Amino acid sequence: MTMSPARRILTATFMAASAYALTAPAMAQATSDPSFAAFAPRADRIDHRIDYSIWTEALSNFVVSMGPPLRKKPTGSQQIIGTRQRVGHNSIYRLDGSMVGFSFMTNEVIESFSEYRHDLERVADGLEIASLPRDEQLAYWFNLHNVAMVEQIALNWPVRQPREILIEGVPLDEARFITVNGIAMSPKDIRTKIVFKHWKDPRVIYGFWRGEIGGPAMQREAFEASTISYLLDRAAREFANSRRGVENRGSTLHVSTLYEEAAPHYFPNFAEDVRNHINRFANEEMKARYEGTSTVKASIREYDIADLVGGRRTNPAYTNGRLDAAAIALLRERQGKLDYLAREGVRTGTVTFSDFVAPGEEEKEDDVE
Repeated sequence: MTMSPARRILTATFMAASAYALTAPAMAQATSDPSFAAFAPRADRIDHRIDYSIWTEALSNFVVSMGPPLRKKPTGSQQIIGTRQRVGHNSIYRLDGSMVGFSFMTNEVIESFSEYRHDLERVADGLEIASLPRDEQLAYWFNLHNVAMVEQIALNWPVRQPREILIEGVPLDEARFITVNGIAMSPKDIRTKIVFKHWKDPRVIYGFWRGEIGGPAMQREAFEASTISYLLDRAAREFANSRRGVENRGSTLHVSTLYEEAAPHYFPNFAEDVRNHINRFANEEMKARYEGTSTVKASIREYDIADLVGGRRTNPAYTNGRLDAAAIALLRERQGKLDYLAREGVRTGTVTFSDFVAPGEEEKEDDVE
């Protein structure tokens, strides 16, 4: 694909932001839709790689990681210094996951998102997505889904909760505004009718960004076949150890309602299967907490937008150049959290090895089944 001028600006617009019981849910069976059969992975493979470097550059500039999960209620103030005005987020999960800098996006930037989404759709016109290696297919669906979500939220921003967005009267998650090989689909269709249906590994849950604080964190790099397993592991660990993912209260293990959507595909025996899944990624401290619970309930939800300013504009009098007062307040809280973690000796960085094969091991294919 040729990079247009509109898309080039994705990598330069957001530097300002980057500087600073057993209670089982109802499990409706996944509906069958013959039109999606064309996207079932095929045995006849073609060796082809799609380049997402443009998306990676954009993500690295407008997504701010909030650091490792800290199971403490934020104590910082969202009040502008010298005033009584409160700004930005009031969610107790606002220092979890990652935040997107929607308030910094110009009309030109938003248009470039739409153009890039259409570019990804057109890739499938000349390339049989279902015949790619499975991890290449998975990367394609993750990136298309997440680009589309960022695009539509940006078009409708400011908005407090992405679920309030309607496209021709249909909620964003169910609106079929994405077209691949002539098939109209929604973000939810990509998740449930393509990926959840054809991939056995429940880690895929964490590759989809919902636009909400309560969902998996947006990664600061695009999904690539070579790194997809690592990125899913990282996202799963962050979510499973966060309060927005799992919380124990008395004898009940409360989990995110995110797991309800995936239950028909991955958690048929909901309480036992979800508990086993979470234990795979929980650290030792969290496992000790969960051992004392006897029931499981999907009850944790947070619909507020995962952006730096809580989906609303601040009075221009309280902005600092292009950096919104709400963003300044949240980034100060973030720094306080990171300082606390440093004092406690908690590691906040990661080292990534890509395409690494240890001596004596065979190269693995299709790590994410």
